Amino acid sequence: MLIKMNKCSAPPGPVPAGTIRIYSMRFCPFAQRARLVLNAKGIKHEIVSVHLRDKPDWFLEKNPLGLVPTLETSAGEVIYESPITCEYLDEVYPGKKLLPPTHFEKAQQKMLLEQFSKVSGYFYKNPMGKKNSEDVSELEAELKENLMKLDRVGFKKKTKFFGGDSLTMIDYLMWPWFERLEVFDQNQCLDSTPGLKKWTERMLEDPAVKVSGHSVDTYKAFYTTYLEGKPNFDYGL
Repeated sequence: MLIKMNKCSAPPGPVPAGTIRIYSMRFCPFAQRARLVLNAKGIKHEIVSVHLRDKPDWFLEKNPLGLVPTLETSAGEVIYESPITCEYLDEVYPGKKLLPPTHFEKAQQKMLLEQFSKVSGYFYKNPMGKKNSEDVSELEAELKENLMKLDRVGFKKKTKFFGGDSLTMIDYLMWPWFERLEVFDQNQCLDSTPGLKKWTERMLEDPAVKVSGHSVDTYKAFYTTYLEGKPNFDYGL
C-alpha cells in the first residue's frame, strides 16, 4: 500500500500489526536501499511517500532530520539513516540473511561502503555541471578513476557480487547509484571496469531490483524536474 503525504496531510494511523511502515520518496537512492531490503526479504510493509520540500510537522517529530528512509514499527519504534534501517531489517526479520556471517566480513563490507561513499557524489555533480554549461571533464576523470579503484578492490577475487558469488547487503547499498548511470548518460564510466560492468548486468536480473526501481524514462522525467528546481516527487503516481 502506498500513501502520499505533504505538509497539509494528517498523520497516518498506527502501523498495523505484522507490518512495518517505511517513509520514503520514490526517487531517493537512500530510501531505495531500504525498499530493496524489504523486497529482498519479503517483508510485509506499507509505503508513505513524503514530499521532501513540503514535509508534515508530524514527520519531523518522528525524525527530526526530516530524511528518508524512516521506518516505523507497530510498536511505535522509529529507525532512520539508510544503512541502519537496512541492518535493522536484516537482523530483526527472518528469511534470507543479507549481512555476512562473520565480524570480519561485516567490517570488509563497511570499509567498501565507506570507499563508495567518496564516489557517490560524482553521480550528481557531473550532470549538474553539464546543465550549468561547466567543464566537467575533470569530474568525469575523477569518477572513472574512483570506479576503477572500486572495481579492483571489490572484484579482486573475481566474484559475481561484492560480497562473493551471491548477492549480499553491500550490493543493495551501492546499487541505487549505479541504476542511475544511464539516466545521467554516464554508462561509459564503466568501460574500464569489467567487474562493475558485469555486476550491473547481474543486479538488473535480481527480483528485488526489478520491483524497487523505475524505468530510465521515468527517472529522466523526474530528474528533469529536479534539475529545474521544481522536483515532482510523486511523478508517475
